Amino acid sequence: MRYMASFSAIGEYFAGFVHHSAAADEVAAARHRSFILAHLTGGIIAFTVFPLALLLRGGAPSAAEIAVLAWLVLPILTALDLARTGNLERAHFLSAASLAGIIVAVAGVSGGLSSFALIWLPLLSFEAALSGSRRVIFASLGAGALAIVLLLGLHAAGLPGATAPSSVSLNYLSALGALLYATGLALRWDSVQRAMARVRISNNAHYELLAGSMSDLITRHAPSGAVMFASPAASKVIGTGANELLGRGLFERVHVADRPAYLTALNKAGQGVASSAEIRMRKDVIDAPYGAPPSFVHVDMNCRPSDKLDEVGHVLTVTRIAAERSVAPAVPATAGDSAPPVPVRRDIDTAEAAKGRFLASMSHELRTPLNAIIGFSELLAHEELGKVDEKRRLEYARLIHESGLHLLSVVNAILDMSRIDSGNFSIVAEPFSFRPVVSSCLQLFALKADKAAVRLVADIPEGLPDLVADKRACKQILINLLSNAIKFTAAGGEVRISAHEEQTSVRIEVADTGVGISAEDLPHIGNSFFQARSSYDRPYEGTGLGLSVVKGLIGLHDGGFDVKSEIGKGTCVIVRLPRDRGDIRTSPATQILPPQRERRAAIG
Repeated sequence: MRYMASFSAIGEYFAGFVHHSAAADEVAAARHRSFILAHLTGGIIAFTVFPLALLLRGGAPSAAEIAVLAWLVLPILTALDLARTGNLERAHFLSAASLAGIIVAVAGVSGGLSSFALIWLPLLSFEAALSGSRRVIFASLGAGALAIVLLLGLHAAGLPGATAPSSVSLNYLSALGALLYATGLALRWDSVQRAMARVRISNNAHYELLAGSMSDLITRHAPSGAVMFASPAASKVIGTGANELLGRGLFERVHVADRPAYLTALNKAGQGVASSAEIRMRKDVIDAPYGAPPSFVHVDMNCRPSDKLDEVGHVLTVTRIAAERSVAPAVPATAGDSAPPVPVRRDIDTAEAAKGRFLASMSHELRTPLNAIIGFSELLAHEELGKVDEKRRLEYARLIHESGLHLLSVVNAILDMSRIDSGNFSIVAEPFSFRPVVSSCLQLFALKADKAAVRLVADIPEGLPDLVADKRACKQILINLLSNAIKFTAAGGEVRISAHEEQTSVRIEVADTGVGISAEDLPHIGNSFFQARSSYDRPYEGTGLGLSVVKGLIGLHDGGFDVKSEIGKGTCVIVRLPRDRGDIRTSPATQILPPQRERRAAIG
């Protein structure tokens, strides 16, 4: 344990030498750190031991020995150059050239092509492999080939050192040194592989976070077609655990007649072309009678290539139950079989279309802030940053911060909707005055409204009775409604929030003078995944879950939700909450908004 702690401390110390351009990438940082550690320590040891060996031998050093001593400084200079510039390819080029030069110099005076130093030549390519660059590998191969050509030339010229017999003892020492060097390379390779494994685990965690909130089956395939990741929705789609689909598990469940289509779709996506296929998959049925024929479900499988540079040939798939198909045993159809009723099919088609729009917009909502974060962070990490003024640098940092908050709000909206749909969203009723809640929300959106040139107006009577409801849920409702109203209202418009007593309930209205909603979209407002307009170039951001969360929270209070709107004239959302719902108390209570989320508006 003490040795491991010592190695860890050394690694942490040398991590400070890693250039800032590579520090954010764990794998790149591991490559830089291992290179710097090996070359600094190796160079210092060699530069220390070689003079001692000359001193013990006695006599004045020759010109060749002085040249070798000077050459031993190169690994140290190469490591320092990498720490200063962050150019790993150049560092490997210099390292290969310096090692090849030492090999030629030593071999030229110790036997030429039969020298003990030639055992080091293969290590050039082994070290180059640690760079992760084919250019470096080929360059090291060229350096080794050039070293052999030079030694052939020295041998042909008949120089005494190039034709002298090699010492047996030096052969043993050289082999031992090469073995130690190769061990160091193996340790460096292990360090890089461990970093890559940690990155893969982190990537799988991200897949699980996003895929776990979706009802469709999400899978990631290796170039061979083997499943590397499957989302928990496997139990809903085909009735089995996600782990059962790994490797060839998913392929084994595909109907034999549909396997060519399945493999063709994966192959096209692996070559960079998005594809899809309608196939049948075997579904496990609980309590199926012994000997019953297998049941198959018709699914639509959409495949696309992975957009990660280190996952060339990998494929991501989204598999969902086909809209007009149903689970059925693998037996011939009978005359009494019929398709689902037309209204049911229409509802299914509508739901599937809404989900498809949601997936498209969700891709936009996730990629846009991520691209902003990556782009501006790269600008901040660029070595030319010193030429950027402080004002511009602060602007980049602000944009990264805002993009991160937007990304967090997207994930939180998905999780809130998932908790509401699954019945795991607990609320606690308590008496509270509604006016301070409205005032708090208006202060929250004051800056956003000013930037959008939208006027905020509140009409809350002082005598409005207290509500007995979940205060945080009510605040979340107002945040989402105000956020939507401001977002869809043009400059010079107005957003008005009002409330008044209505028998046993309180009627809350949030009205705007914005773009409005078409009559055909009004019945679907508040449904999960629905957006009145959805496209990659849509002018308004949002996931389509804001009003779904509002509707869900109102439903938990047994309240009412209504929307009135007209294109070009604005929208009015009407919420009715019972004044006293003390019977909805649940325990333990689930917090609606973490403290940090109270300071920002949820997206719609």
